[in-house]
Amino acid sequence: MRADVDRLAAFAFAAVLLFAAATNYVPAFKDADGRVFGLFYLDIYKDALHVASGLWALAAGLWSRSAAVTFLRAFGAIYLLDGIVGVLTGSSFLDLSLFLKGFQDSPLLSNGPHLGLGLAGVALGWRPRRGPANVPA
Repeated sequence: MRADVDRLAAFAFAAVLLFAAATNYVPAFKDADGRVFGLFYLDIYKDALHVASGLWALAAGLWSRSAAVTFLRAFGAIYLLDGIVGVLTGSSFLDLSLFLKGFQDSPLLSNGPHLGLGLAGVALGWRPRRGPANVPA
């Protein structure tokens, strides 16, 4: 049986997102100021976003190739847009900080993960496929 790249990608996204949620609760990943890897402050909104996104990715990967493709496309577009909004405003709409805190002076690096995950999701979700898998059923 040939490996299903779309489902494997959804599982990889699930692992990355659930790991991101867990880092906020592992002291080894936090610096003295409470920043994860010395870069990011995470809160309950961000943790909930990462857990929900990770569970969505896991469910899509388990469900079907079509669900995995739909996840990659939708997740990619949403996270990419969130990263762009973060670059422009310093806040994210997915974790509600844009609505709760308004425009902020956040470093460009803090939007990198959402930009990277979004681009990866879009690239994987919209990549050319051969045969009947071109259009998810």
